[in-house]
Amino acid sequence: MASHLRADAETTSATSPGSTAADTADAARSPAATDPDADRENGGRLGSVFWASIGLSVVVVAWAVLFTDNLNKVTTASLNWVTGTFGWTYLLVTLVILLFLVFLAFSPAGGIRLGKDADRPEFSTPAWIAMILSAVMGIGLISYGVAEPISHLSTPPHGLAEPGTPSAAVRALQYSYFDWGLHAWAIFAVFGLAIAYSTHRKQRRTLVSQLFVLLLGDRVNGPVGKAIDVLAVFATLFGTTTSLGLGALQINNGLGTLFGIPVDSVTQVLIIAAVTTLFTLSAVTGVSKGIRLLSQGSSLLAAGLFVFMLVVGPTVFLANLYIESVGRWATDFFRMSLQGTAFGGLEWMQLWTYFMMAWWVSWGAFVGVFLARISRGRTIRGFIVGVLAVPSAVFFAWFTVFGGTAIHLDLFEGGDIAEQTAADINSAFFATLDHFPFASVTSAIAILLVVMFFVSGADANTYVLSMMTSDGSLTPRRPVLVLWGVLTGVTAIVLMLAGGLNALQNTVIVTSLPFLVIIVGLAVSFWKELGADRKGMTHVAR
Repeated sequence: MASHLRADAETTSATSPGSTAADTADAARSPAATDPDADRENGGRLGSVFWASIGLSVVVVAWAVLFTDNLNKVTTASLNWVTGTFGWTYLLVTLVILLFLVFLAFSPAGGIRLGKDADRPEFSTPAWIAMILSAVMGIGLISYGVAEPISHLSTPPHGLAEPGTPSAAVRALQYSYFDWGLHAWAIFAVFGLAIAYSTHRKQRRTLVSQLFVLLLGDRVNGPVGKAIDVLAVFATLFGTTTSLGLGALQINNGLGTLFGIPVDSVTQVLIIAAVTTLFTLSAVTGVSKGIRLLSQGSSLLAAGLFVFMLVVGPTVFLANLYIESVGRWATDFFRMSLQGTAFGGLEWMQLWTYFMMAWWVSWGAFVGVFLARISRGRTIRGFIVGVLAVPSAVFFAWFTVFGGTAIHLDLFEGGDIAEQTAADINSAFFATLDHFPFASVTSAIAILLVVMFFVSGADANTYVLSMMTSDGSLTPRRPVLVLWGVLTGVTAIVLMLAGGLNALQNTVIVTSLPFLVIIVGLAVSFWKELGADRKGMTHVAR
């Protein structure tokens, strides 16, 4: 989902007027770690967070290997209990956080800088937006860009329309916008804000526990703080493995379409193993130039594929569908935000909205670190508007063009994409491309995109996992990087073999629930800290 964190500053400084090598190095480093030698030494000390995180991860891997059936039974039962009992909390918490961010943006606190008062943004606004977009462009765009809208066309959310009708088409995009829009980025934004404020303004270590200083005091450095960091690591790991699993399924399906390679677990394991080797080597060697090129190249390829489909697809229909779907999304915004399962619909919510919300929660810490690193000097208001608006707009456009094209094919041109998707959800994107010129070329580009997203995103996640388990060090030791890279790949493989996509989805939902509590806590702590700081500034002004 995001480019290599150590390469982010280099990526943008190359497009920023007046940037220097020193600027690049500074941007890649937290203010809390101004002494490279001290940071390197700190990276050599592995404490209880590291050992507890590794231990829990190994237990899950061993469980999946040795007691596969039991794992599936437990995760399925846990999923039903979590979603049936607490599913509504995903909806309520994300909505409250979104409203909190909107309020914050328009409050006097919106003018506070993420850094010292004299700091100004390190990067130009266009460059900053480009970096946010590089974080947005991920495996999910290929995995669900067609699959979610076309699935909703044949099975409309909450029975709000007749299947396969124009009304169902509008509902399909409306709910795709909901699952991939403002709510997801509210989670990322609140993490990014809290981490940026903590590291850039308060000069603290880049750890989730450090966001709770005002709420927990010195306890953030004790067992309570360490438990928070372990939860952050655990959630991030399973968010990553879910993406790896989805990526492997997409690559396998694309290769099967192009070259007739078998679509089976053996091929998927080989794909995960190969890509794990690539992103682990990347994380260890720090080949920032290569990852930078991957990130830039993936953005250009995605933009090219988008323009191609917009031109060769039903352009006028897509424009009309977009306007109507956005209108329906805006009109029903609060109803969708609080759509529970009191009268049924739990299974549908588990497959879609609850899973998506849990996935975003599990990625919160990683994307928050990414956003914090590139946003020093920006105001809280500018950060919130940019992070909420830009990615949401990109996803809306992508889902409209690709999902809308598939819908047009099925409704008006006798297509069977919905039928193919029901048989294998990973075939949706390639089935759509197959209806247009240069299908082999565009399918190859889609496969390449998934691989590029796969490597750059997993590389960044490996670095963040290593950093979080090395006491926030920006220079984690190589053995730690290797260990997390291998463990990420192995976890993805064993969960894939244990139950495929269902196992990945079940696990990410169950493991994300405790982290939802962390999000609420960090939002409260962040608000308290803002209030205390504003009082201090007012007192000084007087």
